[in-house]
Amino acid sequence: MSSPLFLGFDLSTQQLKAIIISEDSSIVHESAVHFDKDLPAYGTVNGAIQGPDEGEVTSPVQMWLEAIDLVMERVKSAGVDLSAIAGISGAGQQHGSVYWSEEGEKALESMDPKRSLAETGHLAPGAFSLPNAPIWQDSSTTRDCRDLETAIGGPQALADLTGSRAYERFTGPQIARIRRLKPDAYLRSARISLVSSFLPSLFLGHIAPIEISDASGMNLMNVLTCKWDDALLEACGGPELRGKIGPEPVAGGTVLGKISNWWVERWGFDPECIVAPFTGDNPATVVALSAPGDALLSLGTSTTLLLSIPPADTAPKRFTTSHLLSHPTTIEAQIAMLCYKNGALAREQVRNRDAAQDWTRYNELVESSPVGSNGLMGFYFPLPEIIPPNVQGEFVFSMSGTGAPTLVDSVPSEAHPRAILESQFLSIKSRIAAILPPNAPPLQRLIVTGGSSANQTIRQLAADLFGMRVYVAESKEAAGTGGAILAKFAWWKDQNGGEGTFEEMSYGDVERMRLVAEPKAEVTKVYEGLVETYRACEERVVAICRKDQD
Repeated sequence: MSSPLFLGFDLSTQQLKAIIISEDSSIVHESAVHFDKDLPAYGTVNGAIQGPDEGEVTSPVQMWLEAIDLVMERVKSAGVDLSAIAGISGAGQQHGSVYWSEEGEKALESMDPKRSLAETGHLAPGAFSLPNAPIWQDSSTTRDCRDLETAIGGPQALADLTGSRAYERFTGPQIARIRRLKPDAYLRSARISLVSSFLPSLFLGHIAPIEISDASGMNLMNVLTCKWDDALLEACGGPELRGKIGPEPVAGGTVLGKISNWWVERWGFDPECIVAPFTGDNPATVVALSAPGDALLSLGTSTTLLLSIPPADTAPKRFTTSHLLSHPTTIEAQIAMLCYKNGALAREQVRNRDAAQDWTRYNELVESSPVGSNGLMGFYFPLPEIIPPNVQGEFVFSMSGTGAPTLVDSVPSEAHPRAILESQFLSIKSRIAAILPPNAPPLQRLIVTGGSSANQTIRQLAADLFGMRVYVAESKEAAGTGGAILAKFAWWKDQNGGEGTFEEMSYGDVERMRLVAEPKAEVTKVYEGLVETYRACEERVVAICRKDQD
């Protein structure tokens, strides 16, 4: 009998990936389908369709079905023994939603193994009340966000209840907009799935419940009880939304059922293969790369901090500038998320302007500048920022002397490369303590991902500023790997009578991290002393931008 394998999917904006791991979590196979390149007939650009309304962004559901057909062909042709797969889970781009028609459940139950998922008339179009799914890039719901916050008592009240204020990309406002503008389609929608619950529905042969961590990104679930909230459901979708949204959210590590006969007959899966809840891409990345007590810093186009918060007697604070998600494997734990729009884009603009468009020169300037950038504090927002909200422009303060920081018009160009890194990281550092519960243990590791995580100068500055050891992941396919690990977790718990923790299951797994930088205590102490100065300068920037906007 062959050793069990575990299959994880990652349905992101631009592609579908399939990751297969062994019992020790080593990756044994990867396949991918790129939507624009491999499925050009759908006319997507970067996996999405813009419009027709302003801010509207969707993806064709039938394209996703065809991507699953194609990725399975690639997995099979690579010689993977699909009968050895013991469990399936995965990740979906967060916030996106799929609308099933009254025929959806029956269509799933009666899938014909002789027909592909994407064959017209098999599932699509009849199983769906909307052919295209709104995705996270959609920004057409501003009115619906404000209506939801008003109904609940304001942005802070909504953040206290759901972990986030209303965001245009969140599923609750998306549902509200469809109900408002497309009432017939909403009426025909028997069930509404997230992208992450749409996928397991295909493997189960019936519509799957939504998983708790991904449900945290909807503005519909109480983030502390992990239950749907009636006031939120009513505000976004009326009294009928509770039936459309399905049963209460389920935790990761749950066995939803066995794989449906369609997969057994068409692809040769073992009929005993279990299907576990899929989660969002951010929670799946946390599963793959970190544990409670770790911080995960993505240094990509945007800068995103994901903070695994261990269970505590006091619930973490909720803020209108951050997100709080339920944890996918530890129901009493949470994930705090800070997301900044001006990440790599802002750093690259400074590199191009002040370092001759050369990263080597940029690094030299960072390393030759003193900690604190010679008494300068810079803020760099080429795009309207999320944290702090709606600030835009470039601002540099001088901290010389004992008085308040002074806004200055010009500084030496060689100061900017270090100043932008320090201010981006100090923004995060200034908020971590507020997010963590009182008496929380110190954070253990800082795991960096994204394009800038390959830059050793940036790694070392992060280690010094945060006062944490910095690690990088050996695999770049974090979300899909996290999905495969979730499949293994559900299978492992099932083998142990439903008992056991994720940490117990993970003991002995292959280490997927590499230590790349250690903090220098004397430098960390200097940065500790700059946090309050940073806060004061940020308040000045917010006041300047607010005055300009008025």
